Amino acid sequence: MSDYVKIASEELKQLILCSLGRLVADGKISAEPLPPFRIEVPADKSHGDFAVNVAMVSAKTLKMPPRKIAELICSRLDLEGSFFNRCEIAGAGFINFFLNQKWFSNVVDNVITEKENFGRTDLGKGKRVLVEFVSANPTGPMHIGNARGGAIGDCLASVLDWAGYDVQREFYINDAGNQIEKFGNSLELRYLQLFAPDKQDILKSFEEKTSTIEDFCQEVYKDDDNFPMPEDVYKGVDIIIHAKNFAGIYGDRFVTMDTKARKNALVEYALPLNIQGLERDLKKYRITYDNWFRESTLHNDGSVAEVIKKLKDLGYTYELDGATWFKASEFGAEKDFVIVRANGIPTYVVPDIAYHYNKLVTRGYDKAIDVLGADHYGYVPRLKSALKALGVNTDNLDAVIMQMVRLVRNGETVKLSKRSGKAITLVTLLDDIPIDSARFFFNLREANSHFEFDLDLAIEKSSQNPVFYVQYAHARICSILSNVGNVDISNANLDLLTQPQERELIRYISSFPNEIDMSAIHYDPARITKYTIDLATKFHKFYDACSVKNAETQELMVARLVLCKAVNQVIENALGMLKVDCPEKM
Repeated sequence: MSDYVKIASEELKQLILCSLGRLVADGKISAEPLPPFRIEVPADKSHGDFAVNVAMVSAKTLKMPPRKIAELICSRLDLEGSFFNRCEIAGAGFINFFLNQKWFSNVVDNVITEKENFGRTDLGKGKRVLVEFVSANPTGPMHIGNARGGAIGDCLASVLDWAGYDVQREFYINDAGNQIEKFGNSLELRYLQLFAPDKQDILKSFEEKTSTIEDFCQEVYKDDDNFPMPEDVYKGVDIIIHAKNFAGIYGDRFVTMDTKARKNALVEYALPLNIQGLERDLKKYRITYDNWFRESTLHNDGSVAEVIKKLKDLGYTYELDGATWFKASEFGAEKDFVIVRANGIPTYVVPDIAYHYNKLVTRGYDKAIDVLGADHYGYVPRLKSALKALGVNTDNLDAVIMQMVRLVRNGETVKLSKRSGKAITLVTLLDDIPIDSARFFFNLREANSHFEFDLDLAIEKSSQNPVFYVQYAHARICSILSNVGNVDISNANLDLLTQPQERELIRYISSFPNEIDMSAIHYDPARITKYTIDLATKFHKFYDACSVKNAETQELMVARLVLCKAVNQVIENALGMLKVDCPEKM
């Protein structure tokens, strides 16, 4: 795993330190400890490949003008055998350094050598990271927010893996609490509604003909005076289907049963099917989890009760209006909050506290990262305040807050699926657009930015579609490599790659490992999509300016073929991180 930008930067630092050492030996500067200096990669390459501010930061210590210090440093530099062939002083004392051809040749050779591992770094040094994302309630289908969260969370986990972390993906199943109670109520109402006397003829008629489930729902499940549907229930078609299928298995056996037994039976039947559906739909989206963690385990093993007990024993709670409050304001939260209601039932945040305690203490992850919706801004400080009270280092818990998605078609906001006429879910979205487009588009912007998803653009086969544009660059290179036939490229003379467009392309290839590190540091996989788009642009620019098949010499053609192959490898590695396909033909 070689990062030639980092290698050159480290070499340059040593060259400068050696020059300063010679100046001290010559008596030209005093032997004073110098402040840290920066080595940067300028955006404008006319300013060199690296810029160093050592003379600027040393002026006060050495009691000399920066430009004078820069001149002295340059006078005693020994660039022989290094990756640099020259330097020049700019402005008041910046020193700009220019890379030699050996560095450019080594970068290309390194990509070819490392192949599918090019770009991997050791930033994380094997630290264990748990990325939790989507974690949709298992009481209904996944919505568009889950689609964005899935793409962001999965690609973030890939980026962290490439940056040298030991990463696991986790889905937290909310299979306890209020939403499951609401799920049971909804199923019970729909089940009982099936056996209302005035529905039996419709039910029998439905069983005898090939009506659609939508027709069945419209007839059998009309809200009426006998069975009005309360506001606080789930009214989706999925609830209706579960009730009908349950009735198909058990008939009216549960109609006369105790309501608790009836709801438990319905939930025990429907919930596993919903969880299986979540897993199936996410696999279709190319997301596979290492762990499916159930909230119910935290209730069953006493973890939820233990959190409440610990906070009480530590003196961080008080009673008010019959409820138990946590002194969150003493630990960084804006205000205190209830952890046990007056009816004795813990609030929803308590299992979440126990869950994150489990992540960071019980299972001992070095870092836990949650990908959350925009409605969780206030939730994170509350969660962290309780963990801090429990003695957990909350620096090890980070949250990626994700903004809303606006679906657009023909410039208009879209809320309904063309096929079903209902709200667009993850599944209906993937029926309308390619998975490649969904995963790429949802990672086009930082998570904390609002995102407008253009459904028309996502299926367009043109350079306006960013994922098509990148995939086309890959396919174009495959075509180039295929059309030249059996040309031996094993002994290519990469020192011939001296044209500005070639060098610009190689420089950009070399920045891939650093882009992965920055993406990991900032929890921003959108940097990778942007990188692939820019890489495709620089490749097309190179290809238009530097003929490959009709190069001036056979030797130059071979060198350019190797460069093309290196670009293709980087595209494959980057798109592989995003789990986006790399077609060889388009």
